[in-house]
Amino acid sequence: MKNERNQLISRWKESLLLKVVILSVCFLFIDLGRLKGEEKMGFLLKSTAFTEGGKIPSKYTCQGEDISPPLEWDGVPEGTRSLALIVDDPDAPDPEAPQMTWVHWVVYNIPPHVKNLPAGTTGASLPAGILEGVNDWKKKGYGGPCPPIGRHRYFHKLYALDAEIKEMVKPGKADVEAAMKGHIIAKAILMGTYEK
Repeated sequence: MKNERNQLISRWKESLLLKVVILSVCFLFIDLGRLKGEEKMGFLLKSTAFTEGGKIPSKYTCQGEDISPPLEWDGVPEGTRSLALIVDDPDAPDPEAPQMTWVHWVVYNIPPHVKNLPAGTTGASLPAGILEGVNDWKKKGYGGPCPPIGRHRYFHKLYALDAEIKEMVKPGKADVEAAMKGHIIAKAILMGTYEK
């Protein structure tokens, strides 16, 4: 009788353990499904010219046409009033001993309905209302990768803001970042690399 009771308890424990394992696996798949859904719904920045972490074609650098790469984005969050784009290189002048972040492009007050900036975008080709700041060559507009040594990383950062930024006279990256403070809803990053 005691053996039968022990066997019943043992089977009950095994059955309970099996149910816990099955439920855990089910919850894991549910969570993974949610994560995949969130990735699809996320704020994403991409380019047809290069992939995340990939090499930026020389066409978009100082060794080529020095034009801006095509950029497009999805998943602009609800409540976005404007977008801002900053492209910079944290590896200047040498990735082995970086000393500064070199700014290549500053664009702000991009309306939330705009979904891309085509290759070769210039101040003259930007839709009305979109403004450019100055890069580290002290010029408005895009300046492509031109690393003096080594393979550098170029971060294309797109910010979704809950406000528009007031027009400024020749703002740099720091000015636009200061104006964005407290207004950033989301941020999307695309990083490409280049070496001469």
